[in-house]
Amino acid sequence: MTAKEKRKFIRIDSLNLSYVLVDGNDDEEKQTMGRTLNVSEAGIRLETAVPVELNSNLTLTIGLEEDLVDIKGTVVHSSKGEGDRYQLGVKFLGKDEKASKILKKFIKAFQKQRRKTE
Repeated sequence: MTAKEKRKFIRIDSLNLSYVLVDGNDDEEKQTMGRTLNVSEAGIRLETAVPVELNSNLTLTIGLEEDLVDIKGTVVHSSKGEGDRYQLGVKFLGKDEKASKILKKFIKAFQKQRRKTE
Protein backbone atom coordinates (compact mmCIF):
# COMPACT_ATOMS: atom_id res chain seq x y z
CA MET A 1 0.00 0.00 0.00
CA THR A 2 1.45 3.36 -0.94
CA ALA A 3 1.20 6.36 1.33
CA LYS A 4 -0.68 9.34 -0.02
CA GLU A 5 1.49 12.41 -0.53
CA LYS A 6 0.49 15.06 2.01
CA ARG A 7 2.70 17.87 0.76
CA LYS A 8 1.05 20.76 -1.01
CA PHE A 9 4.17 21.75 -2.97
CA ILE A 10 6.63 19.76 -5.06
CA ARG A 11 9.93 19.13 -3.28
CA ILE A 12 13.10 18.97 -5.36
CA ASP A 13 16.45 17.51 -4.33
CA SER A 14 18.90 20.35 -4.41
CA LEU A 15 22.23 21.01 -2.72
CA ASN A 16 22.66 24.71 -2.02
CA LEU A 17 24.91 26.47 0.44
CA SER A 18 23.06 28.34 3.18
CA TYR A 19 23.88 30.61 6.08
CA VAL A 20 21.78 29.89 9.17
CA LEU A 21 21.10 32.29 12.02
CA VAL A 22 19.20 30.69 14.92
CA ASP A 23 17.24 33.17 17.00
CA GLY A 24 18.20 32.87 20.66
CA ASN A 25 16.01 33.16 23.75
CA ASP A 26 18.29 35.45 25.74
CA ASP A 27 19.85 37.66 23.05
CA GLU A 28 22.21 34.80 22.23
CA GLU A 29 22.15 33.76 18.59
CA LYS A 30 23.77 30.73 17.02
CA GLN A 31 25.27 31.02 13.53
CA THR A 32 26.28 28.16 11.28
CA MET A 33 26.62 27.18 7.67
CA GLY A 34 24.51 24.45 6.16
CA ARG A 35 23.29 23.06 2.90
CA THR A 36 19.86 22.38 1.58
CA LEU A 37 18.99 18.78 0.76
CA ASN A 38 15.66 19.57 -0.85
CA VAL A 39 13.58 22.67 -1.48
CA SER A 40 9.90 23.50 -1.98
CA GLU A 41 7.87 26.69 -1.94
CA ALA A 42 6.78 25.92 1.64
CA GLY A 43 10.04 24.77 3.24
CA ILE A 44 13.37 22.97 3.02
CA ARG A 45 15.27 20.05 4.45
CA LEU A 46 18.55 21.44 5.68
CA GLU A 47 21.78 19.81 6.87
CA THR A 48 23.88 21.59 9.50
CA ALA A 49 26.94 20.83 11.61
CA VAL A 50 25.18 21.88 14.83
CA PRO A 51 21.92 20.65 16.37
CA VAL A 52 18.96 23.02 16.37
CA GLU A 53 15.96 22.52 18.65
CA LEU A 54 12.41 22.00 17.43
CA ASN A 55 10.35 25.18 17.09
CA SER A 56 13.49 27.35 16.86
CA ASN A 57 13.11 30.33 14.57
CA LEU A 58 15.76 30.75 11.87
CA THR A 59 16.84 33.34 9.39
CA LEU A 60 18.29 31.64 6.30
CA THR A 61 20.30 33.02 3.43
CA ILE A 62 20.22 30.42 0.67
CA GLY A 63 22.20 30.51 -2.57
CA LEU A 64 19.91 29.41 -5.42
CA GLU A 65 21.91 29.49 -8.64
CA GLU A 66 23.04 33.14 -8.96
CA ASP A 67 20.48 34.49 -6.44
CA LEU A 68 20.67 34.84 -2.67
CA VAL A 69 17.34 34.42 -0.89
CA ASP A 70 16.71 35.58 2.69
CA ILE A 71 13.89 33.63 4.33
CA LYS A 72 12.63 33.20 7.89
CA GLY A 73 11.50 29.79 9.05
CA THR A 74 10.79 27.57 12.00
CA VAL A 75 12.21 24.09 12.70
CA VAL A 76 9.44 21.49 12.47
CA HIS A 77 11.73 18.41 12.39
CA SER A 78 15.22 17.86 13.79
CA SER A 79 17.28 14.67 13.81
CA LYS A 80 20.85 13.38 13.92
CA GLY A 81 22.12 12.60 10.44
CA GLU A 82 25.26 10.83 9.30
CA GLY A 83 28.54 11.59 11.04
CA ASP A 84 28.56 14.97 12.74
CA ARG A 85 25.60 16.29 10.75
CA TYR A 86 22.05 17.16 11.72
CA GLN A 87 18.99 17.33 9.47
CA LEU A 88 16.31 19.95 9.94
CA GLY A 89 12.88 20.28 8.42
CA VAL A 90 12.21 24.01 8.11
CA LYS A 91 8.82 25.54 7.37
CA PHE A 92 9.04 28.98 5.78
CA LEU A 93 7.38 31.87 7.60
CA GLY A 94 6.12 34.90 5.73
CA LYS A 95 8.32 34.91 2.63
CA ASP A 96 8.44 38.24 0.89
CA GLU A 97 7.42 38.52 -2.75
CA LYS A 98 11.02 38.60 -4.02
CA ALA A 99 11.92 35.36 -2.19
CA SER A 100 8.75 33.66 -3.44
CA LYS A 101 9.50 34.61 -7.05
CA ILE A 102 13.08 33.35 -6.84
CA LEU A 103 11.98 30.03 -5.28
CA LYS A 104 9.29 29.51 -7.93
CA LYS A 105 11.74 30.38 -10.73
CA PHE A 106 14.35 27.97 -9.33
CA ILE A 107 11.86 25.09 -8.93
CA LYS A 108 10.39 25.66 -12.39
CA ALA A 109 13.85 25.70 -14.03
CA PHE A 110 14.81 22.52 -12.16
CA GLN A 111 11.63 20.73 -13.30
CA LYS A 112 12.21 21.83 -16.90
CA GLN A 113 15.79 20.53 -16.81
CA ARG A 114 14.64 17.23 -15.26
CA ARG A 115 12.07 16.69 -18.05
CA LYS A 116 14.79 17.17 -20.67
CA THR A 117 16.93 14.42 -19.14
CA GLU A 118 14.12 11.87 -18.72
